[in-house]
This record gives sequence, C-alpha cells and structure tokens, in this order.
Amino acid sequence: MSRPRPVQTDPRATLRGDLPDRYLTPVDIATMFEVPLETVYQWRKKRTGPPGFRVGKHVRYDPADVRAYVVQQRQADADAA
Repeated sequence: MSRPRPVQTDPRATLRGDLPDRYLTPVDIATMFEVPLETVYQWRKKRTGPPGFRVGKHVRYDPADVRAYVVQQRQADADAA
C-alpha cells in the first residue's frame, strides 16, 4: 500500500499566514521574496537578509526569524516614509 505524499505548501504563505513547521531553505527564501537564489546567498554573505544558520553544509532559516526580519523591514520602510 502506498503512503500519501505530503502536501507542499507555498513558502510565500509564511509571510501571509501560519509559520511552517520546518526550517526554510535558501530556495524557500528566494521563492518567498521572489528574488534570485543568488540574491539570498549575497544577503547572507553581506548579513543584510534574514538570519540563517548552518546545519552541516546546509543553510537553513527559522520561520520565526524570517517573520521578524519582515516586520523589521516593514517598520524601517514606514519610518523612512
């Protein structure tokens, strides 16, 4: 008997709704912000994007940190206006 495949959710929904119950990948971040993957890597290198962390050789992002980053960016944008 085959097992049902898990439903893949749209990573952009993280910014609009509930947080996913998994750490996000750089591809998820690129999809969420609709930017090239290379931009995500540059953000990490320059420490300008959402904070990530390493798990072995892989970079992951905590959804709570990504949400906090978005809130911070929106506030900074509102303050500049």
